Amino acid sequence: MDILISNASGEPIYTQITNQIKKMILDGTLKEGDALPSMRNLAMQLRISVITTKRAYEELERDGFIESYTGKGSFVRAQNKELFREEQLKEIESLLSQAAEKASRCGISISELAEILVLVYEGEGGNNE
Repeated sequence: MDILISNASGEPIYTQITNQIKKMILDGTLKEGDALPSMRNLAMQLRISVITTKRAYEELERDGFIESYTGKGSFVRAQNKELFREEQLKEIESLLSQAAEKASRCGISISELAEILVLVYEGEGGNNE
């Protein structure tokens, strides 16, 4: 499992770990039932404290992405379709918010932005729902 930690990021290390594992689960890199490295092994790989990996795993478990069993380890949980959709919507809203801010700064109207979105969506093989 490839997790990259940035000390230059303003984000806490446990949050970086949590976000990257969530992304791997949501994009299908990690699938239901896949075992995560033990907290100790991940801490050694990343050269960080076990307490930091423990906090990341606790957050992932609290958010419903993994389940942990004493003596067995932590595993990717079956994803609730609604939770998956909500996570995806949250990410899309964030990206669209960034696009809207940039468009506004550049003087692009909302109708032009909508037109761009339609072109990009249809060009990406999207369906016209």
